[in-house]
Amino acid sequence: MPAKQELSSFIQSTFRSVWSLELLCFLRRNRDQLWTQDDLVRALRGSSLVVSHSVESLVAAGLIVVEGNGAVRYQPVSEQVDALAGAAEELYARRPDAVRRIIVVPTPTPGVVGFADAFKLRKD
Repeated sequence: MPAKQELSSFIQSTFRSVWSLELLCFLRRNRDQLWTQDDLVRALRGSSLVVSHSVESLVAAGLIVVEGNGAVRYQPVSEQVDALAGAAEELYARRPDAVRRIIVVPTPTPGVVGFADAFKLRKD
């Protein structure tokens, strides 16, 4: 099981939207099947644009592959990536709102946090 911070970083860097995570979960549950874009649009009841953006981000993350005919299937590049995907799916099933917040709310960069901390009023 991946560490909480590692999982949170994976979710934030992998999924541009909840749709991408929904697509990943769907493809993981149906990992032995090839899916065309039209099939995915129908199955997920999403738009073609949302599905194509989600496919692009999941391919870039090494979670799915696109076959020669344009159909996609779940095929992670490593066991570690598969474990992270499984942990993300499990967390999403248990705590969907928490996962949505990880995806939607950006984490501040350390430089921004340090700058903001400089303006805190402190009691000495």
